[in-house]
Amino acid sequence: MDHNLKKEGKYTYFEAGEGTPIIILHGLMGGLSNFEAVADYFSEKGYKVVIPELPIYTQNILKTNVKAFAKYVKDFITYKGFDRVILLGNSLGGHIALYHAKMYPEKMLGLVITGSSGLYESAMGDSYPRRGDYEYIKQKAESVFYDPKTATKEMIDEVFSMANDRIKLIKTLTIAKSAIRHNMAKDLPKMHVPTCIIWGKNDNVTPPDVAEEFHKLLPNSSLYWIDKCGHAAMMERPDEFNDLMFEWLKETHL
Repeated sequence: MDHNLKKEGKYTYFEAGEGTPIIILHGLMGGLSNFEAVADYFSEKGYKVVIPELPIYTQNILKTNVKAFAKYVKDFITYKGFDRVILLGNSLGGHIALYHAKMYPEKMLGLVITGSSGLYESAMGDSYPRRGDYEYIKQKAESVFYDPKTATKEMIDEVFSMANDRIKLIKTLTIAKSAIRHNMAKDLPKMHVPTCIIWGKNDNVTPPDVAEEFHKLLPNSSLYWIDKCGHAAMMERPDEFNDLMFEWLKETHL
């Protein structure tokens, strides 16, 4: 996926397929490749799948927050010339998608969230990753999934590298504080965009009751469960995830 990235001005993104745009927002530790199965599937189903790299570690520290990232997404949508889009986000990406839906409802066709932060403060994980402790980082990365083998060495190495980069660590903590500050509980009942909530039944980062709360607060939402699945359903159970999302898109006429 990385070798197919387009670089245009301040934007770097992956794009495949033609049709209604689905813009995918990755999480704090998540790379674009986490959504490879989703991109392959929906680009063959009549959708244009676009995955921008979010400037999580490259923006000025004052713009390292949920609101600024939502604005970045809106600017990207405008840059691409899309009228309205379906946003799909995992973890922090889900939170950014939700905040974007609150700020720019006129840009939204639909919203899909999985393992999203926005309600649950611990969704960002431990605030202070232990620098230099590879085994600890490995254990934390594996705990994100129901099946620890889903956490590849490459993924663990990436998280380890982030935890040992002082600037990235400061920005990670800044984002974690921003996510807590931008709690969406009061906003969700006013948001009427059609929303698909797909959740791992075994998610211990954003536990199942977080999904129930999202479903209760979002007036136009549908909730789907995937068994034996952790925090990143689109990676751990891509076939079930794609089937559920596609069924919802058909039912919602999107």
